Amino acid sequence: MKEFLEDYPADASRRVAVVCGGDSAEAEVSRVSANGVITALKENYTNVAQLELDGSLAPKLADFRADVVFPALHGPPGEDGTFQGFLDILGYRYVGSGVHASSFAMDKIVAKQIFAQSQLPLVMDLVIERGENVEDAVARIRDTLTDDVVIKPSRQGSALGVTLVNSQSEMQQGITDAFTFDDRLLIEKRISGKEITVGVIDTDQGTQAFPVIEVTTPEDSWYDYQHRYTSGLSNHLLPADVTPEQTKRLQDIAIKAHSILGCRDLSRADFIVPGDEEEYLLEVNTLPGMTPTSLYPDGAEGFGLSFVELVTYFIERGARR
Repeated sequence: MKEFLEDYPADASRRVAVVCGGDSAEAEVSRVSANGVITALKENYTNVAQLELDGSLAPKLADFRADVVFPALHGPPGEDGTFQGFLDILGYRYVGSGVHASSFAMDKIVAKQIFAQSQLPLVMDLVIERGENVEDAVARIRDTLTDDVVIKPSRQGSALGVTLVNSQSEMQQGITDAFTFDDRLLIEKRISGKEITVGVIDTDQGTQAFPVIEVTTPEDSWYDYQHRYTSGLSNHLLPADVTPEQTKRLQDIAIKAHSILGCRDLSRADFIVPGDEEEYLLEVNTLPGMTPTSLYPDGAEGFGLSFVELVTYFIERGARR
């Protein structure tokens, strides 16, 4: 058992509310995460409730008399600071980052501006906003980044609305599709390389990084929504096939990104790694998935934490704030 767990034994009397669902495009994934979290928490806690993120949540939390809330939420409004502000106003302790860090991390454009100020390695990009003529946007993208780009809604998770393109026609369609998810789009130069992720965890001894994981998918595919949540469509290589020197750099970047965003308890940083001497930070997820195919629990296991130990630790940290 990790030494830092010894200072956070489970208090079985705590009343734990796991909140999931809502109207996010990732609501169903959220409910899968919640089921896994609840099953694990019931190993140590007698009173665990699953509550839906809807208009009746406030009275349900009050009726349940929750001591701590575990947000098993993905996408806005559960992951972008809105829900965290709701809990702050009502005075509930909860697992994970607060309002500002959640908001900053959820907005890929804002997060990259923060990362750039700390000189973290980033992919070239530009931003387009709803209202800009699509043909003009395409011309600007092609002039600046070439045809080979990735189109991302600024404030969505699980790769929803993300399109990889390499032609003018694909670019126009990708922009149109992405605008159904958000009013601002991040357009990044497409870099070929290993898809890498690093989870981090806060302890009383400081923020620590999990082992580096490489994600692989079948040929001519990438780690999109389907490959993230369908069993058997992706493999998690742990440890990743990277050099010890690059492993250390990736872990250091993940910890620094967590810190400069002001994250709390946990986060997961995603990278593209084209070679042994370069790596690019793509984004940070403040509420990483807790489903059977999710990366964060795999990283925790590689770090020496079972899923039961992991979620119990987060509950105890949250409850003691």
